[in-house]
Amino acid sequence: MRDLMPTTPFLAGLGIVFERYEPDDVVIRLPFREDLTNDGTYFHGGVIASVMDTAGAAAAWSNHDFDKGMRASTVAMSIQYTGAAKHCDLLCHARTARRRKELTFTEITATDAEGNIVAHAVQTYRIV
Repeated sequence: MRDLMPTTPFLAGLGIVFERYEPDDVVIRLPFREDLTNDGTYFHGGVIASVMDTAGAAAAWSNHDFDKGMRASTVAMSIQYTGAAKHCDLLCHARTARRRKELTFTEITATDAEGNIVAHAVQTYRIV
């Protein structure tokens, strides 16, 4: 999944980079680009949400038994924006909080390049 996700058209367009992909622990970096901002300075909230959703999904897949399913989708995700990533890369750290039969629960934190928290999210991801 680490190699597949960045090649999907949407994620390739964003330009995400996997910094870490370990069982239940993933870090994705989004390099700063002005075309992904509100005003040339701050990442658009929708861009942040997309990368956080991707990081959570990657954490869910990272320790998944592929014999148990290959179809997946985000069931729910709640984001609290707490800051802004000003003219810098965005880092999204996701970890798996709990796994059930079909549902995986993840927690995702987005930070700026200095480690300041930009947003926090909880996600429910389903693989069948």
